[in-house]
Amino acid sequence: MKCIVLVFLGLVAMVAARPDFDFSAEDSHQVQDIDDDNTITGSYSWTSPEGVKYFVKYIADEDGFRVLESNAVPATASGVKADGRQGSFVSSEEHDDRK
Repeated sequence: MKCIVLVFLGLVAMVAARPDFDFSAEDSHQVQDIDDDNTITGSYSWTSPEGVKYFVKYIADEDGFRVLESNAVPATASGVKADGRQGSFVSSEEHDDRK
């Protein structure tokens, strides 16, 4: 859930960085579903000032937050696109045994 909030705050920061961008709720959309096993799937989209519609579909489960499909997330240098099989974004702090 923290990752979703961070992603959303990142989008807000992008919008705030463009003072000439008139952002409204009609420019974005977000859907999220939580299963009984606490797996979160969802998507969000937004329209750029140039009129380009971007989207991100994601999953957050025991393996962490992963982008399943997107036209906003670039491919790696070797051409690998986000498909959910890439490494998760689990924080190393969550696995730190030092107290």
